[in-house]
Parts: sequence; C-alpha cells; structure tokens
Amino acid sequence: MKYSFIVPVFNRPDEVDELLESLLHQEKNDFEVIIVEDGSKIPCKDVCDKYADRLPLQYFFKENSGPGQSRNYGAERAKGEYLIVLDSDVVLPKGYLTAVDEELAREPADAFGGPDSAHESFTPTQKAISYSMTSFFTTGGIRGGKKKLDKFYPRSFNMGIKADLYAQLGGFSKMRFGEDIDFSIRIFKAEKRCRLFPKAWVWHKRRTDFRKFWRQVYNSGIARVNLYKKYPESLKLVHLLPAAFTIGLSMLALTLIAGLIQIPLSPSTGLIITLSALSPALIYSTLILIDSTIQNRSLRIGALSILAAFTQLLGYGCGFINAWCKRILAGKEEFAAYEKTFYK
Repeated sequence: MKYSFIVPVFNRPDEVDELLESLLHQEKNDFEVIIVEDGSKIPCKDVCDKYADRLPLQYFFKENSGPGQSRNYGAERAKGEYLIVLDSDVVLPKGYLTAVDEELAREPADAFGGPDSAHESFTPTQKAISYSMTSFFTTGGIRGGKKKLDKFYPRSFNMGIKADLYAQLGGFSKMRFGEDIDFSIRIFKAEKRCRLFPKAWVWHKRRTDFRKFWRQVYNSGIARVNLYKKYPESLKLVHLLPAAFTIGLSMLALTLIAGLIQIPLSPSTGLIITLSALSPALIYSTLILIDSTIQNRSLRIGALSILAAFTQLLGYGCGFINAWCKRILAGKEEFAAYEKTFYK
C-alpha cells in the first residue's frame, strides 16, 4: 500500500463525514484511512461506520493527548509507504492523490506538503479567514503561496512523509501547539528532501468564527517562541512582523487618542495628528479590501477579510509578545493558552 491518511479528530463528526466523502472520489485508490478519535465527547464512530464498506478505514478511540500524539498513534498502525497527515476540517479535491503521485514521479521527496484554499460552500467568514491565512499581505506567503518571505514548512493540515522517516524522527513531539512546525524543522535538520507540492492542495475550513480564530492564532504566536527556545535559528523576520504590527498599532492608537484630545485645543494640529494615526491602518485595510474582493469576487468577503487580517496579526502578535516576556525575559517553562477550549 502506498499511502496512509492519518486524521486525528476532536468533537468534529460532521467534518469527518465531508472528508471521508471526498476520499471516496479520489482518482487513485492505493490508500487506507486511519481515524484517531482523541477523547472526543462527540465521537465520529457512527460516521466512520457509514464508510466502512466503501473505504479501507480503521477507527480508533483513545484518551485525549492532543493532535500530535494522536497522529503518532495512527502512524504506529499504518501500513502505507507514505503517511499523509490531514486535519479533520479539510476536504480533498478528487485530483489530490494524482497530484501527489505526479510530483513524486517527477522528483523524489522524503516529505512534502501542499497549500490550502476555501471551497465555494464555505461561509463568508470562513473564506475571509482562509484569505487571511494564505495571503502574502498577512503571512508573507509562507503557507504555500507563490510569493514567500521564508521557505515552505509542511503543516499538519496537509503533510506527507515517508513512513520510515516518520519512525526515524520519532514522529510528532509532545508540544500541544506548533508541533507540526517542530516536526518540519526536524525534517530539514535531518537534511531530508522536503518540498511543496503546489497542485496537492486541500479545501481547509479552519475556524468558523473570529473568536475561535483569535484563540488559534494567539496560540500560534506562543508556539513560535516555544519553537525559538528549541531551535533559535528557526526564528525569521517574517515571524516578528505580527508582533511589530501589534506594537505599531498600539502606538498609533495612543497617537489617535492624543490627536482627539488636541482637537478642542488646536483643531488643525489635532486633525493632523488624528489623520496621521489613522492613515497606516486605513491604507492597509484598503489594500486587504481590494485584494480579497478581487480574489473572492465579493465585497462582503473583502470587508470581512479586514477583520480577519487584524484578528490574525493582533492575535499572533499578542501571543508572541506574551510568550516572549514570560519565556525569554522571565525564564518560565513552555506554556499554551485556551487549552481546554481550543478545539471546541
């Protein structure tokens, strides 16, 4: 068997149903599916039973330990030459495995990953969040974009690796967040061939509202500092930009307040200060609005993308600054936020 899909699940039976349905329509069928239920209170076993006679599917239930350890649990029971790790909230286009096959035939790879996109059925909020997580203007293109500020690191929503290399590296670490980047860093440090497969993309639902999205990116900011403590060389300029954005926006907010206070005393001076404080945010918002509106062909999604972009950059930036103060300045141990509610 060539491929083993490994999917950790936590309280998401409806999403698993969509993912398994998409696997039924793959043009290639040399694969198995391993679903690992990570201590869910809303299990997906009934969903998996629906596909038991149509897919080579194994379902396992285990105590909650986080996605990384659940992937390791599935990998230990996999039979494929390549392990393909997916998040439960993705859906595969029918040509996904064909694209993987073609890339591996063109040039061998020990590990690989693909980009993600928003499906037309996603809500406007989901499409706005997808834009924010994939746009060059928010992430620097490091998640698989054509333009990028750093090399591509496969992420766990769409990551493939040779089974023997997975075992050699010991699988995912016990990090609760950022464990996929940790794994990718170890792949590169082992000097293995790791590539982006541009056509092996997935539809990725991500978070369904901005509150959940904030929690996700806040933990991503914390995880980046945790990764820096393990691998100092992994911290790049692009990872500092959200923190710089957060600090800069805070300073502009203080300047705005000063300008508004100044207006009754000196209208012209106060107005100049106020406009100078508002201009950077307005210019950036306009850029996001135009780019997202063109890409999504929707002014509404373009407007929501402004909120998504600010949520992403401020959430990541606040998490990063918090972790930097606690771990680098105060010397505290590795930590994360929203652990009890992150997956709900």
